[in-house]
Amino acid sequence: MGLFDRLRGNDTPRVAFIGIDGLPHSLVADNPDTFPTLSAIAEEGDGGPIDSAVPPESSACWPVLTSGVNPGETGVYGFQDREVGSYDTYVPMGRDVQATRVWDRATEAGLNATVLNVPVTFPPQRTVQRMVSGYLSPDVDKAAHPEEFRKYLTESDYRLSVNAKLGHRDDKTKFIEQARQTLDARAAAFSRCVEMDDWDLFVGVFSAPDRINHFLWGDYETEGPYREAMLDFYAALDEHIGEIRRALPNDVRLVVGSTHGFTRLQYDVYCNEWLEESGWLSYEDDDHGSLADIADDARAYSLVPGRFYLNVEGREPNGVVAESEYESTRQSLRADLEAWEGPDGNPVAKRVVERETVFRGDHEAIAPDLVVIPNEGFDLKAGFRPHDSVFDTTGPRTGMHTFEDAALFVDHPDAKVEDADLLDIAPTLLRLLDIDYGRTDLDGASLI
Repeated sequence: MGLFDRLRGNDTPRVAFIGIDGLPHSLVADNPDTFPTLSAIAEEGDGGPIDSAVPPESSACWPVLTSGVNPGETGVYGFQDREVGSYDTYVPMGRDVQATRVWDRATEAGLNATVLNVPVTFPPQRTVQRMVSGYLSPDVDKAAHPEEFRKYLTESDYRLSVNAKLGHRDDKTKFIEQARQTLDARAAAFSRCVEMDDWDLFVGVFSAPDRINHFLWGDYETEGPYREAMLDFYAALDEHIGEIRRALPNDVRLVVGSTHGFTRLQYDVYCNEWLEESGWLSYEDDDHGSLADIADDARAYSLVPGRFYLNVEGREPNGVVAESEYESTRQSLRADLEAWEGPDGNPVAKRVVERETVFRGDHEAIAPDLVVIPNEGFDLKAGFRPHDSVFDTTGPRTGMHTFEDAALFVDHPDAKVEDADLLDIAPTLLRLLDIDYGRTDLDGASLI
C-alpha cells in the first residue's frame, strides 16, 4: 500500500476515512467478488456490521458519525426538524449541527483536514483546510473552498448528488448512467486530493449508493432486470476505494464506513394519516399541508422518519397534553404503535423507543417522544397533506433504510468491529489520529 512516502519531520499519525451513504454490510458479505477491496480490509484489519443511529435517516446519521455524539447533542434529528416553542419546521444544515466534528478536533490539534461531500455541512467551513459541503448544498460554486479547489471542481464533471427524479422513470438507464458518472467524478476528485498529500485527516463521502439502493434494491433482491447493473456500480465503487487505498502513503490508516443498512421496501407508510385515523391527530380544515395546520385538540403528530411527538402543553404552542398526563398519554400512544399492523397483518413497529433511551444532551428540547424502528418493508413517512390511505405500494422506490446492518471496515491489525454502532466511528478516527478527548465528551468508544 502506498505509491509514495512523505518526509514529515514528525510522528503525527494520519487517517483517511471513506464514507458511504447507505452501504449494507450484508451486501458486501454476500458478494465478496464484487467487493475485493473491502473484503481484503476485513481480512487484514477488521470489518463487520454495525448499528446505525436513531432514527436511521441520513440527515441525523452523518452528524452522529462525524461527531461521536447522539442527536441530543448534535441537535439534528432528521431531514425536517421543529423549531423550539413553535410549529415551524426547517431543514437542518451545517450550522444547525451543534456538536464538534472530528475535523474540528483535528484542526484544533494543529492538523490539516480535507473534507469532501459530507452531508449536512453546508455552508463549507472556512476553518478547514479544504472542503466541499455535501447533500443539500445548492451548487459546487457555493459548496467548495479554497478558490483554486472550487475552480477545479466547477471546471470538472464533479456533481454534488444524483438526480433522484431519474430514478422515478420505468427505464432506469439514465439514472444508472448519471449515478456512475457522479461516482467516477467524485472518485477522481478524491484521488486528486489524496495525491496532494498535504493533509493529516482526509474525509470523503460517496452518496450515490444511497440513491442506487432506493431505486434498485427491489431488482437486487428479486433478480430483477437492473440487478447486474447495481452490482456493476458497486464493483466500480470498490475499485475506486482500492485505487485510493493503493495511493495512500504508508503512514496513513484507512477506515471505510456507512451510515445505515438497506432492505426491500413494500409499503410507504404515512404516519400522520394513521394518527388522524386513530384519533390522535386532527387539522383546522381540509386544506392542510404543514405542522402549523394541526388543530388545537391534536394530541400527537409525526415527523419523518418514524418520529412521534405528543402535543404537550407548555412545550408546543397549542399543546393539549398536560404535563401530569404526559407519561400515561405516551404509554397509550406507544401501545397503539405496538399494536399497529400493516395490510399483510404484520406489525409495523419492530420496536418503539422512548426519547430518554437514545437522546440526551443540551439540544433534546425538540427530540421526539417516541421513535418507531419499523419492521422490514414499512418505510415510515410523515407529511401533513392528505393521503388516500395509510399504506401505499405505488411509489417508485423499492429500497428503505434499516437501523441494523450498516458497515465498517478498519485497515488496522488491532481493530475489533463487534457490538459497535455509528457513535464509535469518530472515537476510532480520533484514536488513530492520537487526538485526546475527555472521557465524557463522546458517546461512542474507539474500536482500536
